[in-house]
Amino acid sequence: MVSTDAPKRKAPAPPGRHASSFVALGLRAEAEPIEPGLHVVATPIGNLRDISLRALGTLAAADAVIAEDTRVTKVLLAHYGIATPLVAYHEHNAAVVRPHLLARLAGGAALALVSDAGTPLVSDPGFKLVSEALAQGTQVTSVPGASAVLAALVVAGLPTDRFFFEGFLPQKQGARRTRIAELAAIPGTLVFFESPRRLADMLADLAAALGTRQTAIARELTKHFETVRRGALPELARALANEEPPKGEIVVLVAPPAENEAAGLSDAAIDAKLQDALRTLSVKDAASVVAAESGQKRRKVYARAIALAAGDKAKDTE
Repeated sequence: MVSTDAPKRKAPAPPGRHASSFVALGLRAEAEPIEPGLHVVATPIGNLRDISLRALGTLAAADAVIAEDTRVTKVLLAHYGIATPLVAYHEHNAAVVRPHLLARLAGGAALALVSDAGTPLVSDPGFKLVSEALAQGTQVTSVPGASAVLAALVVAGLPTDRFFFEGFLPQKQGARRTRIAELAAIPGTLVFFESPRRLADMLADLAAALGTRQTAIARELTKHFETVRRGALPELARALANEEPPKGEIVVLVAPPAENEAAGLSDAAIDAKLQDALRTLSVKDAASVVAAESGQKRRKVYARAIALAAGDKAKDTE
């Protein structure tokens, strides 16, 4: 016998509680309940379609979404018809807001943590919240998805078996060059974030320290104007120095050092490199750059740089 009963309607959300639903592919779906705790949710890095159904369900079912910039996350939630309340959590208010979030988690709330784009905790302030949530016994769950680091790595054409994510280099040139020298010997592809206005200076410093390594510059990944430029570091550095700063989000990837990169350099060759570097750099920075480029121990190169600088000074006083 076929039932003629009308389908049962779900009860509306109680007062003060948002509806736990989302819209996908033109259809509204009810989100399944999620466990109490902190849910770390990856969001699109540019293309709003790059989000999983699980992520949408988590954002819809959470008691609140913790967002780096609520204006950015509001666009995502509105696109998918999600009405979950937003809480701003960023580097400027983290110390004040974090205790309140931890208290809510301790009380049994289910909170979703997102960044402006991509996977939280990669160059955003989420680490301390996750760390302190774990310390107080809160369950932390990962809802994986888009990542600018991995998206750039797989299209760069550089080795992917080992890579090192550095994020943003220091803004000041001296500190930036020192840090590049420290990274030079890492046997994996180096991955950096950089702002468009600092890109040319950063590439120039990378080229000075790392030589002719193959490099990729990925811009606006997953978006309409996505571009990837590939080539040797010096070539890309020269090109960017003569262009207007690009627009959009930038990921720079540099190939690992060649196995024979440091081979065959005599003391005379190292001295020649130091003499050239000392024309424009301090002894400390020249030693860092040449040590990185040659693969030699920095202490040894620094001692040689001091000797060369002292010799040049003595000649000037003769």
